[in-house]
Amino acid sequence: MLFFPSPRSVTGEAVLELHVHGGPAIMRAILRAIGQRGTRAAPVRYAEPGEFTRRGFLNGRLGLTQAEALGEALAANTEQQRRRAVRGVAGRLAERYEEWRRALLRARAELEALIDFQEDQHLDEAPAELTASVARQVAGLRALIEAHVENAVRGELLRNGIGIALLGEPNAGKSSLLNRIVGREAAIVSEEAGTTRDVVEVGLDIGGYFCRLGDMAGLRSGGNGNGAIKQSTQSLSSDQVGKVEEEGIRRAKQRALESDLVIVVLNVELESNGEPVLLLPPDVVETSNDCEGQIVVVINKIDLIETKERANKLQEWTATLLAIFENVTDDHIFPISCKLASEPSSSKSADSDPGNIQAFLSGLTSIFQLMTDPLTTNTAEDASLFQESLGASERHRLLLEQCRDNLEAFLGQVQAPEGIREDIDIVVAAESLREAADSLARITGRGTAGDVEEVLGVVFEKYVILAKSRKANANATKLTRQSAPDSASANNCLLADPAAKPTTIEIHRWGPLPVRNKC
Repeated sequence: MLFFPSPRSVTGEAVLELHVHGGPAIMRAILRAIGQRGTRAAPVRYAEPGEFTRRGFLNGRLGLTQAEALGEALAANTEQQRRRAVRGVAGRLAERYEEWRRALLRARAELEALIDFQEDQHLDEAPAELTASVARQVAGLRALIEAHVENAVRGELLRNGIGIALLGEPNAGKSSLLNRIVGREAAIVSEEAGTTRDVVEVGLDIGGYFCRLGDMAGLRSGGNGNGAIKQSTQSLSSDQVGKVEEEGIRRAKQRALESDLVIVVLNVELESNGEPVLLLPPDVVETSNDCEGQIVVVINKIDLIETKERANKLQEWTATLLAIFENVTDDHIFPISCKLASEPSSSKSADSDPGNIQAFLSGLTSIFQLMTDPLTTNTAEDASLFQESLGASERHRLLLEQCRDNLEAFLGQVQAPEGIREDIDIVVAAESLREAADSLARITGRGTAGDVEEVLGVVFEKYVILAKSRKANANATKLTRQSAPDSASANNCLLADPAAKPTTIEIHRWGPLPVRNKC
C-alpha cells in the first residue's frame, strides 16, 4: 500500500495505491470489499475513462498536449507510434508553442502602443521602423510554424499508418507479395485473371512502422500499349471485363491515388523462344505517374531468368523503368521472386533471403524513414524540437495552419514589394496577430490571446510611461482616475482631463516594471 499526499501525485490529489496479487479472484474480492466501504455521503465508484488524466490536467500536473500524448502512448501498437507519443509526453513542444504565443503578444503590444501613443509622444523608433522590426519577427516565426505543420503531416503517417497500395496487372503477383509480407494467406492466389475484385486491406508492422497495405484488382484494358518493353498479354478487350471487375479497377485506381506509397508490381514472362521479358501494362504506368505519393517498383518472377543472365537483364530493365516512371530512382526498384520465397526451407539454397523479400522490406523501411524524418529550417531553432514536432496531432496541425494563415495575413497588410507600407491599418494588423496567438493558445489550453490584462502587462513590461508637463505652471495638466467604461475588470486607468493643456508623453525602453493595476 502506497500513499501519495496532495499535490505530490499523478493527479495532484491524495492517491492511495494498492499493490496486490494479480489473480482474477483476488482482484474481484478486493474491489468488492472496497465498494462495500462506501457510504451515501462518501460513495466509492470506478473512475471514468481518462478521469485520472483529466484530474491531472485540471490540477496542473500535466498540460493539454501532454494529456493527448499520454493517450496516444497507451494506444500505440508499433515502436514508431510509441516513440512519437513519448515525444509529446515530455511537454517541450507545448513550451515552445507558449513561447511563440508570448512573442506574438509582445509584437501585438508594440503595435497597440503605436495606436495609443503615436500622436501624443516621442517614440524611441519611428513607426515604420517599429513595424518593420515586428514584420521581421513575424516572418521568422511563420517559417518555423510552416516547418512544424509539415512535420505534423509526417507525424500523422506514424499515428494513422502509412497507406500502401499494390498496383499491377492481373497475375502480376500482387496477392502473392501481400501474403509473403503478411506471413499468411491473406489474399486468394490463383492463375485465373481478375481473382481480386475489391480492396483487401491488412494492417501490419513493417520495421516498426504501422502500415495499411491494400491488395487491389489488377488493371487491364484493351489498350495498344506503348511497346517500351512488351505489351501485356493481359490487355484484353473491354467486353471481357465484367461490370464487377470494372468497379474493382476503378476502386484500385482511386486507392492508388489516395495512398502515401504505391508499390507497382511488374512481372517477368517467358517468350516462346524462352527469352525472359518484362511486361509493362500501359494502364499501370499511367496510373502510377498520376500518383502524388512515393512510387516503388517491384520486378516479380525473377526466378524465370537464368542466374548467369539475371544481373545484366535487371540492369537493362532498370534503365528502361527509370525513363518510363516519373519520380522513381534506382533505389526504389526491387527484384523479387515470391515463388522462391514460398518454397519449403528444405529445398532452398544457401541464400539467407531467397526471393529477396527481406531486402525489399528493408528498402521499404528506409523509405518510411525518409517519409517521416522531420523537416528543419536554417534557423537557430533547436533541431530536437523539429523531431518533437512529429508528435503534433491533427488538432495541433489545424490550429498551427490557422496561426500561419493569420501571420501571412499580417505580413500582407504591412509589407509591400518596396518595403513597409505607409498606409498601414494598425488595428487590423494587430487583430491578425491576436488571432494567430489565440490559435496557439488553443493548442496548449493556457488561456487566450484576447486577455486584455495580459497584453497590457506585456506593454508595461517593455515600456515605462512618464508624464511631463510642457509648462510648469498652474495650468499643468490634471490627471484624473476614471474607470474604463467597457472593461470587464475593476482596474482603473489614468486619463487626461480634457480641460487641461496638452501633455507630452514619452516612452522609454527600460527594464521590466512591476504592474499592479495593469492599466
